[in-house]
Amino acid sequence: MRSQRADCRLRIGIAVSLAALLWGGVLPRAQESTARQKALDELLDLNVRDGLVYYRALKAQRAGLDGYVRGLASASIDAESREEKIAFWLNAYNALVLQTVVNQYPIAQRTREYPAGSIRQISGAFERLTHRVAGRTLTLDQIEQTILPAFQDPRLYLALGRGAVGSGRLRSEAYTAANVERQLTEIANECVNRAQCAEVDRVANKVKLNAVFSWREKEFVAAYADKATAVFAARSPIERAALAFIDPRLVTTEREFLEKNEFKVEFLPFDWTLNDLTGRAGR
Repeated sequence: MRSQRADCRLRIGIAVSLAALLWGGVLPRAQESTARQKALDELLDLNVRDGLVYYRALKAQRAGLDGYVRGLASASIDAESREEKIAFWLNAYNALVLQTVVNQYPIAQRTREYPAGSIRQISGAFERLTHRVAGRTLTLDQIEQTILPAFQDPRLYLALGRGAVGSGRLRSEAYTAANVERQLTEIANECVNRAQCAEVDRVANKVKLNAVFSWREKEFVAAYADKATAVFAARSPIERAALAFIDPRLVTTEREFLEKNEFKVEFLPFDWTLNDLTGRAGR
């Protein structure tokens, strides 16, 4: 039986080899997307556990990540399906976040406004640092604010791994056109099971929601506000939208609590603590 260490080396080798093919333009364009996703899939499977990242290990074996990101620059996706585009942009964003963290890891503290080691300690990580993706020069914020809204699916914002504990749980697999609908459904379902995303707190008489709901208010309202039950009609559009989003995924006792409509909705401060698994489980 192959040892775990040998298995890890093999996975890294596969990821690097696939990335190398992409760098050199060897693969026909029809196969680029599959190869690109395969390379990222191997990388995530090796370095991500329950949404947390082995950043130290990823930095030590970063050739696959750098190769994947390099391949994003010349990717051509304009003629691809909606599902292919969604998978591409989610994968691109998440890989760019990983590379942004790895480039500075361990991250030095420059401000007390954010937690030590946070990606927010990297100046301009989201709003100023630019990346070449699909022939365009974009920041992470521009991907979120100008590319993703065109898909009119707020679940995408919960799929973004922002390098933080407060973001949606980073998956240990790449998004693919064939699976992206299932993957996004799973992300939405996970939301009500993660206190960082949504929590019905009957003791405090509150529904606590992730800041992402309020950050992307326009998109959530457009998609979900009209789906809220009539009992919430007097609430604000974003509250109706958020409640409509979580309601189908709640257990019966939580729904019964909401139907009384006596609770307060609270949008929690976003937790920018780095989603770092380094140092745990012996790595």
